[in-house]
Amino acid sequence: MVLEVAVLNIKKGLSKDFEASFKKAESIISSKKGYVSHQLKKCIEQKDKYILLVNWETIEDHEIGFRKSDEYKEWKELLHHFYDPFPIVEHYI
Repeated sequence: MVLEVAVLNIKKGLSKDFEASFKKAESIISSKKGYVSHQLKKCIEQKDKYILLVNWETIEDHEIGFRKSDEYKEWKELLHHFYDPFPIVEHYI
C-alpha cells in the first residue's frame, strides 16, 4: 500500500467553501481503482490549513489511474482554485 500525503494551504477565508467542495470530491476519489481510504484533517495551529492522506494500492493507481482520468478533471475544478500555494504531493510506503 502507498500513502499519498498533501499539505493543503487554503486561500484565506475559504475553508468552509473548500470543505463543502471536498465533500463532493470525496465520491470522485473513492470510486477510483486502487483507492483504499482517505482522511482530511484540519490543522489546529494554522487556520485554513489541512492535510490530505490517501491510501492507494499502488503509486500507479494514484499517478496514472486517478490523475490521468476524466474524473480528475472534475476533482481539479472542485478543489484546485482553493490552494495557495499549490500543494506538493508525496508518497510513502
